[in-house]
Parts: sequence; structure tokens; C-alpha cells
Amino acid sequence: MKKDIICFGVRDYEIPYFEELGKKYDYNLVLKPQFLNTENYKDALGYEVVMVRGNCVVNYEAMKDLADHGLKYYLTRTAGYNHVDLKACKDFHIESAFVPGYSPNAISELALTLAMMLLRNAAYTVDYTHKGNFKVTNQMFSREVRGCTVGILGCGRIGCTSASLFKGLGAKVIGYDVYQSDKAKELVEFVDLATFVKEADIILVHLAYIPGVNDNFINKELISKMKKNAILVNVARGEVLDLKSALEAVENNHLAGLAIDVIDHEKTLFFKNFEDPSKMDTEVHQKLIDLYPRVLVTPHIGSSTDKALIDMIEVSLKNMDEYLSTGDCKNSLLKKIK
Repeated sequence: MKKDIICFGVRDYEIPYFEELGKKYDYNLVLKPQFLNTENYKDALGYEVVMVRGNCVVNYEAMKDLADHGLKYYLTRTAGYNHVDLKACKDFHIESAFVPGYSPNAISELALTLAMMLLRNAAYTVDYTHKGNFKVTNQMFSREVRGCTVGILGCGRIGCTSASLFKGLGAKVIGYDVYQSDKAKELVEFVDLATFVKEADIILVHLAYIPGVNDNFINKELISKMKKNAILVNVARGEVLDLKSALEAVENNHLAGLAIDVIDHEKTLFFKNFEDPSKMDTEVHQKLIDLYPRVLVTPHIGSSTDKALIDMIEVSLKNMDEYLSTGDCKNSLLKKIK
């Protein structure tokens, strides 16, 4: 008999992938477009298995109610898991697992795209011609990436993939990371942080976020030490960047450009349609609009590729298979708090 799994935060374009993989692994996937939260969690009452993504957040009391109604497995199809109440999972005997990695190319390709858009002033130029003006302006002049030093901040799987992409374009690639793998050493020249920010023309942020440890790691002081006219791209986590200070650095012409695919407390901005951008929630959000095209924003689409999506769903279903066949899972989140 097929086991039901209710899946939250499923976008329209994701449905065929869920359906295909559900059949492949013999699960009945109940697909919900909304993010699971404390207001709508009752939709999941009675299910033994719930699958979520980032921005699906329910409180301790809701998790207890779900457990009281039979919840046994809480799967997140993401690498990050700050949205999962692990204390509740432990207290109410709910197994929980995550996806430790998926297509690193997805995030790296977006980082490359955003960096090159800023370097070549592509957003400015296309916006210019879109309005019917085909004159060449001074702002369309740019450097070539092969003459730039690209800094990779965080040299794990994704950071290494980005390093490989930029090396393929002929750029010099340096890196900073506390942990330096053998693979990373083959791809980047590791330097200390002071040298890193002093030399990098393009900085790609691929840091893992560790709550209470590297919040606002890229702060006002560090930004002030970055090379003048550097480009900063954050496709990692919003929490590691002091966004207000980064925007001020663009506004004051210290940074040439900023691109972000992530933002702290992103559900206050992402996945919403502000029909009147002048009525953004905060001054920081408004500056994201006002400083375009020197500031580029994408709404957390780093993993929005076919390969990454398949990886996230498939690993989640394999996690479930492992629980059912062995009673345990190598990607268990509860192991992280034992």
C-alpha cells in the first residue's frame, strides 16, 4: 500500500517532477502550493509524513498537535534546516531528515550570471535598449572577467563549482574558508581574510549559515575593507550579510554592484507581489528597488533548476525509504542535537 506524503510549498512548475518521482518511489504525494505555517498546519493533521521546504515554519504547539494526530516523519527537501523545530521533533518523537546537498551547479550558475550582469552592466544596457534608446553610453564600458580576481567566500561543494566556472573564464580565483579541502586547494589560492577582501574584484558568498556564529559575517567593517568598485554577490544565506551596510556601500560608490538571491527574514519580501514598489515594507527593501541596476535581486531561485529540484525531491523520498526499511536515516536531523 502506498504511503501518503503531504508536500507543502509546491510550485506549479514542480508538479510534474513530484508526480513522476512519486510514482518511481511508490508514494502518494499530496501537493499543496502554500507554505506550511502555524495558521494552516491543520491541513496536515492525520498524515504520518509531511514534506516541507524553506519558509515552512510551524511552532512548537502546532508540531505537538501534528504529532498527536499521527505525524511520525517531518522531511525538509532543503539543505538548510533552521525552519525545522528540532526540539519539537525530539520531544514528540518525530523523525526528521534533510537534503545535505543538491546540484551545486544550480547555485553556481546563478552566481556567475549575476556577477557577469554586474560586471558587464548588462541589466543597465538591456533596460536602456528596452526603452528604445540604442546609443552607447559610458556606463556600458566594462572590465573583462579574465582581468579580475574572483574571491570565493566559503569553498565547499558550491564554492568549488563557482571557482571552476570562473577559472574556465580565465579569472584568477582566490578563496577564504576555515576548512580547506584538498579539492578546494586545487581550485583556489587560499588567502587570509584581510588579503581576500583587499584583492577580490568580485566576491561570491557561499558560506554556510551557523546561527549565533556567523550572523552578519560580512558586516560594515569588512565591507569597508573591500576593494573599491568590487562586486558582491550573495547566493548563500541572507543572515551572513549586513544588507543595510552593503546597500550603503553601493550608494556611496564604494562597491560597484551588489546582487542577492537571499535576504534575512525573506518571507517579508520574497514570494510577494508589490504592485507599487514605492510602498515597500522597509527602507532597506526600498533601496533594493531604488539602486537598480547596480543592485540586482532574485527571489531565492538558486535551486530553481530541473536537476536541483529532482535531487531535492529524490533525496527526500530516499530518506523516507531509509526510515521505513531500517528505522534510521543517514540524513537525520535529530542526530545533530543528540
